Amino acid sequence: MPKNYGIKDKDQVVAHVVNLILTGKLRTGDRIDRNEVAEDLGLSRVPVQEAVVQLEHDGILTTRYHRGAFVEPFDEDTIVEHHELYGLLNGMAAARAAAHPNPALLERLESLLRQLRLLGENRSFQELGHEYRCTINEGYAGPRLRALIRSSQNFVPRSLWSAYDERRGELMGFYEAETEAIRRGDPDAARAANHGAAAAMAEIMIAELRRRGVLGDLRSP
Repeated sequence: MPKNYGIKDKDQVVAHVVNLILTGKLRTGDRIDRNEVAEDLGLSRVPVQEAVVQLEHDGILTTRYHRGAFVEPFDEDTIVEHHELYGLLNGMAAARAAAHPNPALLERLESLLRQLRLLGENRSFQELGHEYRCTINEGYAGPRLRALIRSSQNFVPRSLWSAYDERRGELMGFYEAETEAIRRGDPDAARAANHGAAAAMAEIMIAELRRRGVLGDLRSP
């Protein structure tokens, strides 16, 4: 696989490993072959090791002394928990925006809402949603919160975006509710909109991974 220029080597490895998990090529308990990953991506082992450290920090892998790195449990409960955290983190930034809204922010959010309704410029629903999210987080999330949000985005990869696009009407309601909450200065409602959106995203992801045969029909005990 050729090197993907413009993306940090470590981030390329992270995306590669997550994609292997989301496509079922790596399963719970599987060992990561670092040499194979480095060879597949045309990279040295240094960014692979950096990625393993990040993935362990993010709860996706676990390392065992002298044994290697292994995939942590990946099932429906894991996906639900991940999205709950994602909703909480984004909800923190949205609540701050609602507590201290400014005209420039609201104008930008309204512009993105119009694009989301029309899906203009041939851009996907998720691309515009990501821009909406970044608009709030860049203005109201501190460096630590932004770092946590970035790491939590690993399980919302581009390869699944089409599945979210298919249910954009449902997700659109949460963007509308969040924008209205910020406009009227209601932090609780802004948080609730994020929690609701995250729960819907978890359902969408689980349904899509079931369809692809990555997840079974039943939740893990």
